[in-house]
Amino acid sequence: MATLFGDVTTPKVLVVDDQPNIVDMVATVLRFHGFAVSTASTAEQALHRAAEDRPQLVVLDVMLPDGDGFDVCRTLRAGGHQIGVVFLTARDAPADKIAGLTFGGDDYVTKPFAIDELVARVRAVLRRIRPVPGGEPDPGVLRFADLELDEHACQVRRDGHLVPLSPTEFKLLRYLMLNAGRVLSRGQILDAVWSYDFGGATNVVDTYIGYLRRKLDPWGPPLIATQRGFGYALRTPEPP
Repeated sequence: MATLFGDVTTPKVLVVDDQPNIVDMVATVLRFHGFAVSTASTAEQALHRAAEDRPQLVVLDVMLPDGDGFDVCRTLRAGGHQIGVVFLTARDAPADKIAGLTFGGDDYVTKPFAIDELVARVRAVLRRIRPVPGGEPDPGVLRFADLELDEHACQVRRDGHLVPLSPTEFKLLRYLMLNAGRVLSRGQILDAVWSYDFGGATNVVDTYIGYLRRKLDPWGPPLIATQRGFGYALRTPEPP
């Protein structure tokens, strides 16, 4: 069955790293776990492979010989690629992790890493962005005001207009819609959407809320309200 993310039964993963031993190890293990894997060792090759193979997810090194993995991620997002991104890098400073998520990454794994953990994180991101056979039942379509989120098609519409979202933006909006009217703290949102502890550095939540607002607000009154000093809530706009 074809979907927005391609073939549901065989997930495609692109592994990008300039260290051949890491590429070989990650690709071999992912293939063992049933993934269709392609590889690249430079930023240029990564963008070419992504356009040609249309993978559902890319395991992406940050430090590449001809560029920066963050730039690769931004280019993919700017080009409208609906693709999961798991950064795999030796850059382990909190600022680097936050930058990776801000630039559109879905997860951030630092080297040295446990290969089983990497596989688990790849599976977790894929579960967030595409249907998985034998997984949880499809809940269908979520609606709030003039906003519609179709989990099966991975599409969002506002007032009938298609709103393209990245996988992380899609998951963030889904979480807000599932908790419509409830004020959610930044910590709650970070835990639910990113499933990772960033030591209290929750400004990535503010960044992605800003992304959503810029994409949703052109089609109607603002729906995402700020609770100053606490977090955010999805609320029906008051009539003028």
